[in-house]
Amino acid sequence: MPYFDSARGRLHYRRRSLDPVAATVVLLPGTGQHSGHYHRFGAALAATGIALWTLDTSGQGLSEGDPHAPGTLAELVADARGLLEVVRGDTTTAPVLMGHSLGAVTALAFAADQAAELRGLVLSGTPRRATEITPNPRPPTLAVHGIDDRRAPIDAVRLWTQRCGSVDLREYADAGHDLLHEPVRDRVADDIARWVLATAG
Repeated sequence: MPYFDSARGRLHYRRRSLDPVAATVVLLPGTGQHSGHYHRFGAALAATGIALWTLDTSGQGLSEGDPHAPGTLAELVADARGLLEVVRGDTTTAPVLMGHSLGAVTALAFAADQAAELRGLVLSGTPRRATEITPNPRPPTLAVHGIDDRRAPIDAVRLWTQRCGSVDLREYADAGHDLLHEPVRDRVADDIARWVLATAG
């Protein structure tokens, strides 16, 4: 199984191999989730030629660590950097970094210092605290969000995208926080795939 070493132990990741690859997405899950939860999403992306790499956050899935303490933001960013280094060893094109919930916070924090390493950002279920991070310059960014998200209410994301002016916000009615596991998941996956391919091109 694929692992890489981090300062906090061995971290596990999954990858869906494709040949040829039109684009690459690296996904950072939310709290309590791991790479095994994203097989449907990976299959949807693969059907369009997009390779998906997904991290098991420290303490989740098959990664070492404390399941009740995923780490500080600095540690999470370092873990994301570790996976992106593995990805860079496998592809010649810059990946799109995607984060859900806590992963969205991590993705934005990574992009704040390393925007040039990314083709784009995809943010899902973005918490309010993530909107306080404004990478400059920021890579092209897509935000997908459920209108009925109670864990991360959409109003903060709407205000943030208005303030930034360059974020493509897609809103989904009758959908909550975990868009990739809700009835709208096929439409969300299709929107993400189309955006990634357009950005990668």
